[in-house]
Amino acid sequence: MASRILRNLHVIISSHYFMVVTVSCLCCRSRKMSGFLRYILDFKGANNIITKINTFINRIPEKKPTENIKVGPDGKFGIPQAAIDSVNRNKIGLKGPLMTPVGKGHRSLNLALRKEFNLYANVRPCRSLEGYKTLYDQVDVVTIRENTEGEYSGIEHEIVEGVVQSIKLITEDASRRVAEFAFQYAKENNRQKVTAVHKANIMRMSDGLFLRCCREAAKKFPDIKFEEKYLDTVCLNMVQDPRLYDVLVMPNLYGDILSDMCAGLVGGLGLTPSGNIGLNGALFESVHGTAPDIAGQDKANPTALLLSAVMMLRYMGLNSHADIIESACFQTIKEAKYLTGDLGGSAKCSEFTDQICEKIAKS
Repeated sequence: MASRILRNLHVIISSHYFMVVTVSCLCCRSRKMSGFLRYILDFKGANNIITKINTFINRIPEKKPTENIKVGPDGKFGIPQAAIDSVNRNKIGLKGPLMTPVGKGHRSLNLALRKEFNLYANVRPCRSLEGYKTLYDQVDVVTIRENTEGEYSGIEHEIVEGVVQSIKLITEDASRRVAEFAFQYAKENNRQKVTAVHKANIMRMSDGLFLRCCREAAKKFPDIKFEEKYLDTVCLNMVQDPRLYDVLVMPNLYGDILSDMCAGLVGGLGLTPSGNIGLNGALFESVHGTAPDIAGQDKANPTALLLSAVMMLRYMGLNSHADIIESACFQTIKEAKYLTGDLGGSAKCSEFTDQICEKIAKS
């Protein structure tokens, strides 16, 4: 089995476009998806880090032809309809980072994707990696962020010249949905505690509604410990002793900030995977930027995207495949012989991934 996985673990070098590859499969019926369930692999595009990790899974019946869709530079900063249609067909995906220009008229492409496919929960595990030394060596935290509303609802306008209003939107449906997801995630992953992060002492109505939904969800999962903490308290405690927390669930803006802070505890965004989960599918992604300064130089650290692929496999129920790839990645980092520059080494991205492939072959 390991040799089959190795044959399907490819490192593709390209530097000019964002690629979508789709493969259909008959699996994961437990995910309540009828008919064919497909998964999609989206690769980094224009001005992005050049390393593409094309992770296919063996033993998937009824393979279909792949789909390649360019999301190129060309002065276009939107998601092509072909890509949207492909995701709608394929339901599960792995996406590289997208760059959105700063300025009026350019909507975040990541935000657009989350809204387009109603990916309501952002899941980001932050875990200390043996062999890579940081100030904290016992971090094992999962942040779960409501992904569709809050301060990122995209509702803002200028009332009069010099006065801008931005609306924080919190709904009962979205809050209950992400709260129940957090407890279900904790149950399925043998987590002991869920912490609701909020500022209901200040935003009594909006955060108060979110907190009420978390309390109601907690009653449905009596075996999972539940606590409520202010955002500022969590930030303070996290940098003092991250072992205090297990699963954290929170509104959109708080999750954006806190999840990046947690990533910093374990070595940065280059080591941090992420998944965006919705009712009808999921997109998994690395959360670092596009890094145009090192494009084409074989310097990128592929760990975040690779671990995001591991998350995707577990979501699909392909746990044994995920375990083999994850173990090979962690072992390569632990040995510290072929680390990329951001991890304190001098190895090329291709050398790092070659080591992972060799370990998979020996599994």
